[in-house]
Amino acid sequence: MKTAYIIFISLLFSSMSMPVMAAINASLDQNQIAPGESVQLTLQHDGQTNSQPDLSPLKQDFEVAGQSSGSSVQIINGKVNSKVELILMLIPKHSGKLQIPALSWDGQHTPVLDLTVVAGAPGQAGNTSGAVTAHPFITTKLDQQQPYVQAAATLVIKIYVDQPLLQASLNFQPGNDVLIQQLGDDQQSSEVYKGKNYQVIQRKYLLFPQRSGQIRLDGPVLNTQVQVQDNTVSANDPFFGNSPFGGMMSATRPLRIQADPVVLNVQPRPANGSAHDWLPAQNVTLNETWKPDSGKIHAGEPVTLHLHLGAIGLTAAQLPDLSQAIQLPQGLRAYPDQAKLNNSVQSDSVFASRDQDIAIIASSAGHYQVPELHLYWWDTSKNQQKEIVLPAHTLDALPGVVTSSTGVTPLPQGASNSDTSSSASLSSPRAGSVFAGDFWKWLSLLFACMWLVTLIIWWRVRKNQSTSKAVTVKEPFIPPVLAPHAEKSRQAFQQACTENDKQAARQSLLDWARATWPQDPPVGLQALSRRLDNPVSQQLIMQLDRACYVDENWQGSALRDALEQLNNGVNKAALAETKLPGLYPK
Repeated sequence: MKTAYIIFISLLFSSMSMPVMAAINASLDQNQIAPGESVQLTLQHDGQTNSQPDLSPLKQDFEVAGQSSGSSVQIINGKVNSKVELILMLIPKHSGKLQIPALSWDGQHTPVLDLTVVAGAPGQAGNTSGAVTAHPFITTKLDQQQPYVQAAATLVIKIYVDQPLLQASLNFQPGNDVLIQQLGDDQQSSEVYKGKNYQVIQRKYLLFPQRSGQIRLDGPVLNTQVQVQDNTVSANDPFFGNSPFGGMMSATRPLRIQADPVVLNVQPRPANGSAHDWLPAQNVTLNETWKPDSGKIHAGEPVTLHLHLGAIGLTAAQLPDLSQAIQLPQGLRAYPDQAKLNNSVQSDSVFASRDQDIAIIASSAGHYQVPELHLYWWDTSKNQQKEIVLPAHTLDALPGVVTSSTGVTPLPQGASNSDTSSSASLSSPRAGSVFAGDFWKWLSLLFACMWLVTLIIWWRVRKNQSTSKAVTVKEPFIPPVLAPHAEKSRQAFQQACTENDKQAARQSLLDWARATWPQDPPVGLQALSRRLDNPVSQQLIMQLDRACYVDENWQGSALRDALEQLNNGVNKAALAETKLPGLYPK
């Protein structure tokens, strides 16, 4: 009997010393929501703990938009009760019937919870407790479904809301094959949609596809906070119902709305296009102005040709340098000034302009004709190639005007030589007159040559100063530490050239260029070739560009070696004359 009593007492103390498994529970504030809405998951742990539950199973179907935790202790009739609570705001990644999986916390698992995400206006699918009152949605519209490669397509995004959004942001990420630029500022207006008044926020983007074929972009995403109808979340909870923590969690709720994907069916560059530069645009204009416009100049004096090139649907970086397309006859030299580039919003597109002055100087007197200038561009609205022709221009260069610091000037035609020849009359009046005429002839020629050389040096200095100033303002030096991914893009480009993969080479080359000029990235390979200003590299880049368009076989070793020489500074003479830094500044 005594032995049994001792065993009973031992079992009693053993049971008291055994750890009690803490109970955990999970609950949802709603079991049915609309796409984009968030749902509140509450995890409760009886007793105090310093550990955290394993939330990794949630990542498959949900994104944790926010979380907060709290604890409380209550003493009732001498009995101590404590609890730890974790509140998670979850946003489903897709629609349908989903499950909140079992979560592990201190060796215990929460029950599995069901959640249905149905299509419909946000806030209408959930229950009345804590339902979201805002019903935002997004629409997108492209001005054209089948743009040409490197041509601008305008995307209009509209956000419809019926109450203010808090901490709202709209994200639209570009793909590897599309360059995206925002067009103008956001616009606000009011619209009636299906009998309901909405405030509308409109934003426009320009999309520049860099390859042909179908391109799919994820739709723009709106991330925001919206108010809820009441503060009943956890109101009946004996621990958190009256705490400031519960009220704060129920005041606003995160909301994420994503529009439908944007799909572009990009047309390739037409095979029958004969232009050297690919200019797909809605309209292109080219005007010229000559100063002076009389067509008569003196040898050694500059005449200025001003070219104004404008295009709707292109950026200024896509416009070609027409000074290199002018073919001058023997005896004329061209000195182009730094071009002025400008982009502005025009309706639902962009208007780009390029203004450039070109000084033309005749080295000797004579009759010159500047030939016609032809510019080809592709009309995207009519799907046909068009041509702009600037007419030929005639220049009559007269002998140079000579001035002397001593005040001596050549005699005008028909003037008397009596004063000049009188000093030679002791010898022979005729010989003295001939000697004076030859002297002034050679003196005039000498001064003309000196003046011409001085003018050329002045134009060279002005050109270099203008170029240096433009480089300083528009293209600051970018240390490699600010663009670490440039080296990765360069290596990817070299690998693609080694494997003769033209599409990969084109993409990695543009990535390399964007990392080098993040503030003003070139739009396409043509703009990049003009920026390098190296004849060999330009020709090889254009061969790659054409191979991508017409599906030709391509060998990448030549382009790889040429750009590597530029990158390593081997061709220092070419780099010294370029207007912009090398593709990868050191």
